[in-house]
Amino acid sequence: MSLKLTILGCHSATPRVNAHPTSQYLEINNRHFLIDCGEGTQRQMRKYKVGFSKINHIFISHLHGDHFFGLIGLISTFGILNREKELHIYGPKGIKEVTTLQLKLSKSWTKYHIHFHELVSKESELIFEDDKVSVHTIPLDHRVYTNGFLFREKEKPRKLHIGKIEEYKEIDTCDYHNIKSGKDFVLSTGKVIPNSELTIDPPKSKSFAFCSDTAYKPDIVPIIKNVDLLYHEATFLKNREDLCERTKHATAEQAASIANQANVNKLIIGHYSSRYSNIEDFKDEAQTIFKNVELAEAGKLYSTNSAPVNILN
Repeated sequence: MSLKLTILGCHSATPRVNAHPTSQYLEINNRHFLIDCGEGTQRQMRKYKVGFSKINHIFISHLHGDHFFGLIGLISTFGILNREKELHIYGPKGIKEVTTLQLKLSKSWTKYHIHFHELVSKESELIFEDDKVSVHTIPLDHRVYTNGFLFREKEKPRKLHIGKIEEYKEIDTCDYHNIKSGKDFVLSTGKVIPNSELTIDPPKSKSFAFCSDTAYKPDIVPIIKNVDLLYHEATFLKNREDLCERTKHATAEQAASIANQANVNKLIIGHYSSRYSNIEDFKDEAQTIFKNVELAEAGKLYSTNSAPVNILN
């Protein structure tokens, strides 16, 4: 299983007994990321058994409280747990100032190093990359500077087709590395054996797009085209679309339209306004446009290989 997403919180505005602000835990190709950190995130991490020590990279979409007020608490807890590994935080310009001010005034400086990667570009940009995963920003349209994030697995190496390889006695194990890297094999006669005959296509690389608070913004479609899993906010239903322009949020129907235009495999919607008592209405509205829709709920785990499961217990 190469991609797993755990919803820690998925509601808008203030925390309530059964409604937790935005936060998600993503596991992709053996990398572990925290996305947004609303109030109470670390409690949710404990509840759903997210390992604190696995988190080395935190991505904050914007500086509204329901998306980052849990960050200073988590940073402090890391210190209490005697963390030594450095921590990387990606977020809008200002996130370093607001975080270090709290650490300074409370005299709670950490013993581990925090790297702040402050974002200012209004164009999509690569902000993280290693040998397994890349992360690009998705510029969004909200009341303050806001980004979503696109997580992609790096393409895996091709697999050897041993049955075909054994048909050619000249191919030795020392040639396997070149073949796996995509090279053809040339026999002593000069005949070229194409790589496609000697290898098998690797599993398709997985991808996840997180689109936090935003008005309807169809120009993000090329950025998120064909992703396996898309989380897109749906604060309102169509009957209150009048609120979207003022608050810079989206409806369930608009989120589904983005998913449909981008040809994504599955859409997860969340960030529901507290004015709605029945969140099933969001799914019903979205499915008039795009069929493969799931409702975000705290405790749900989504993978690219299975249906969502509840990990409450």
